[in-house]
Amino acid sequence: MTSIDKIIRQMETQTNGVRFEDAVKVCRKYFGPPRASSGSHIVFKMPWQGDPRINVQNRGGLVKPYQVRQILLALERLKTL
Repeated sequence: MTSIDKIIRQMETQTNGVRFEDAVKVCRKYFGPPRASSGSHIVFKMPWQGDPRINVQNRGGLVKPYQVRQILLALERLKTL
């Protein structure tokens, strides 16, 4: 099991306490390089129409729980493409 898989498993079991660096690592792996990065925000473009982005925000080294849920939903949707 790779470290990315371990991070995703952690994200699935607990949305609180996910490190910002880990969330960015997962997003880079599955969604490619960020389309925008400014300050504490990094935005990743999604490969589908509609809401075509994931915004990851660094809050004291952690990601907000709703952003973790967005990443997990995007990963699920990516499996169906």
